[in-house]
Amino acid sequence: MIAPQQAVTVLGLGQMGSALAAALLDRGHPTTVWNRTPGKAGPLAERGARAAATPREAIAASPLVIACVLDHEALHTVVDPAADTLRGRTLVNLTSGSPEQAREAAAWAASREADYLDGAIMTTPPGVGDPAMMVLYSGAEKVFETHRPALAALGDPLHLGADPGLASLYDAALLGLMWSTMTGWLHGTALVGAEGTPAAAFTPVALRWLTAVGGFLTRYAPQVDEGRYPGDDATVDVQIAAVDHLLHAAAARGVDNALPDLLKALMEKASAAGHGQDSYAALIEVLRPASRTGG
Repeated sequence: MIAPQQAVTVLGLGQMGSALAAALLDRGHPTTVWNRTPGKAGPLAERGARAAATPREAIAASPLVIACVLDHEALHTVVDPAADTLRGRTLVNLTSGSPEQAREAAAWAASREADYLDGAIMTTPPGVGDPAMMVLYSGAEKVFETHRPALAALGDPLHLGADPGLASLYDAALLGLMWSTMTGWLHGTALVGAEGTPAAAFTPVALRWLTAVGGFLTRYAPQVDEGRYPGDDATVDVQIAAVDHLLHAAAARGVDNALPDLLKALMEKASAAGHGQDSYAALIEVLRPASRTGG
């Protein structure tokens, strides 16, 4: 006999919260939903969700409670009045926030005798439920493992460690990587587009290049951890010469150069600090806090 799927409550039915509830319903989880504006629960109720009238009623319905609201202030507005109902349950907070807010929320939950996981959804609402998409979690591993089957309905669940702040910290770091990568792609697209190349023609080549860049990251990660940067592939000074070609080509075609100007400034700063003959990974020394520099 197949065991029934775990009951789950979702607090907050914005675009992301609604996508979370829909993914749980798709996997057969009895799903209770609540939203400050009750009308947003209608489409989910038509698919089989139970619409609760209050947060207290919603929390009481399930051992696993997932919150996805605007911010941490909104989170406390929703859960504080029903805090006693959380006792013995698990609160998974997928509300965006800082590591410090995540740690405060974990302490708040512990004081109410509730388990707590903080999380970060590394996709947009249409990607929720896709096993190729990551959802990051931090908090007690035992709690994570208990609820892993239900969390897997939302995407590939990745546990980062016991510190509740880790998911938010990774979220910020990965968003920075995304914005840097996308803006670099857009700068390149503008550059080749200045001479008539469509974005759709440039992008497959760019994606192949990103595969090679991924290899560079794998190579440089141990260098960063060890604080030693052998320049046996391409030194910082070589990269400075190369970025000048990009700056010249873009300027000649009227493309904004704010991003490569910033990159060159960081390279020059690293070179001035004595890393000119080191690998590009040495730029970490001008990016990390001063107390961490020097390996």
